[in-house]
Order: sequence, then C-alpha cells, then structure tokens
Amino acid sequence: MSPRRNRPKGAGEASPRTDGEPAGRYGGFQSLETWQGEQWSLRHVAGAAAAGKTYRCPGCDQEIPSGVAHVVAWPEHSGVEMRRHWHKACWNAKDRRTTRVQRSRNAPRY
Repeated sequence: MSPRRNRPKGAGEASPRTDGEPAGRYGGFQSLETWQGEQWSLRHVAGAAAAGKTYRCPGCDQEIPSGVAHVVAWPEHSGVEMRRHWHKACWNAKDRRTTRVQRSRNAPRY
C-alpha cells in the first residue's frame, strides 16, 4: 500500500463564486483578470466536466469538442449571454492575435 499524501488544508476545496455556488462543481476554479481595461471572470473547466456540448472558440474560430479542458470568460458586469468558451492557449494568446481571424481551408464557416 502506498502512503497517503498530505495536502495543506483548503487545497482541494472549491473557491466560492460571487453568487454562492462553488466553482468546483464545474471541475475547475474561478478567477478575475483584467483585459482591455475591463474586469473579466474566468472559469477554468476541466475536461471531465466539459461533457455533452461543443463550443466555438472566439480566438481561433475552431470547435472545442466535448471532453476538452477550456476556459469560460465573460465581462464581470454582464449577463449570461456574454459568456464565451475559449481554448486555454487561445485565451493566453488573445493579446498576440490579429483582429482578423485566419481560418484553415477545411474549417467550417458558421
């Protein structure tokens, strides 16, 4: 039998969201980030929690298939309709991208 790992207290607990619902329910954690002079809420979604739907990443305009870890971002003071699902790499590279998204030849156009 392998020894039990000792973790600091609170390491596995989910951080509470502003409306009281724990972010751990979605398989990730929630944080705030400033982008283009505005506060953005970020929820990091684990691959196991991202089941059932495919989303389109606004950074690369490609699909995020079901079961792939990604980031959900929205402006802090906006409604649910402003949430966008990004690949983690696309969210991290959002400042290095041009304003015109270049698609590959076989990328679907919708």
